[in-house]
Amino acid sequence: MIHLKIFLSPVLFKIMKFVLSIDQGTTGTRAMIFNKRGEEIAKDYVEHEQFFPKPGWVEHHPTEIWEKTKIVMKNALDTAKITSEAICSIGIANQRETVVAWNTNTGLPLYKAIVWQCRRTTDICSQLKEEGFSDLFTNTTGLVLDPYFSGTKIKWLLDNSSKVQDALKFGNLAVGTIDSWLIWNLTGKNLTDYSNASRTLLFDIHKGLWSEELLEVLDIPLHILPEVRPSSDKEIYGYSKDGIFESSIPIAGVAGDQQAALFGQTCFKAGSIKNTYGTGNFMLLNTGSKPVKSDSGLLTTIAWKIDSDIQYALEGSVFITGAVIQWLEEGIRILENKSDLERIMNELPNTEGVFFVPAFVGLGAPHWDAYARGM
Repeated sequence: MIHLKIFLSPVLFKIMKFVLSIDQGTTGTRAMIFNKRGEEIAKDYVEHEQFFPKPGWVEHHPTEIWEKTKIVMKNALDTAKITSEAICSIGIANQRETVVAWNTNTGLPLYKAIVWQCRRTTDICSQLKEEGFSDLFTNTTGLVLDPYFSGTKIKWLLDNSSKVQDALKFGNLAVGTIDSWLIWNLTGKNLTDYSNASRTLLFDIHKGLWSEELLEVLDIPLHILPEVRPSSDKEIYGYSKDGIFESSIPIAGVAGDQQAALFGQTCFKAGSIKNTYGTGNFMLLNTGSKPVKSDSGLLTTIAWKIDSDIQYALEGSVFITGAVIQWLEEGIRILENKSDLERIMNELPNTEGVFFVPAFVGLGAPHWDAYARGM
């Protein structure tokens, strides 16, 4: 599935035979095991609960995500009829931008994870635009001021959660995206990779550092953020802690799910492109070793950093596509099951001029309108 080659230590791979891949997504978590030929030999998948406490708000429970990650890893190992001793490394791909805050003493989350789809920080983004910060954020991060990204979610937590505020006061606060939450639970370290950091609205994609200027604008302390590591490097992320597996396994590669898909589709060269159809749609174009600024509403982002080599990409993000099918089935219930949709479409002669715009959580590229709603 995702970029096996960068997850492997050649020395380890001569001794052991398999790679364990974690794909932590918006609706569920998947674990897959591959052999050294890149063939899938086992997998497991389980969904997690979606929370919608207010219109436009979306949350996940971080503890549930971690517990279900452990379940799918165990089930995949059982299906493959191997033990953890046969696994040479773990690779992680994750839903991006979703934010988790936790207590470093207890390891427990301080608030539900604020999901990338959540629009609760729309007013914060609007205020920052009114104060003239749009160009600063875009020129530094390659992104736009939109609730989609992690930075304003972190600010919201610091401003509104008493548990987060107390943890900050006592020096026990850590904040990161889902990859960081998984790495913390696996290794006890607060780390992230370049691809995930580049989606936070806090990372200078030109310097490869957290932007102190942007952190000051949002009043976010640097020390609560994860250390940024290459997506894959000779220095691994760490080893799994005792008690998770029968033996310790190195975590050797991490990437945001869309960048991982770009790599997985072998888009290694500038000009190569992929489009992923899932909860949303995400088009990424590899632009090579230099960031390219779009004049058409696309995002400039980091694809990955392998060793010392940074690759950049242009991205077009459509927030809601596949999620519409779930809404048709579970929300307004006009489908008995998802498979009915194709039959209904084939039976429909025309739409009589009716268009459906799935702006459930605003519009992404190229409009970037957080207030848009339409059907």
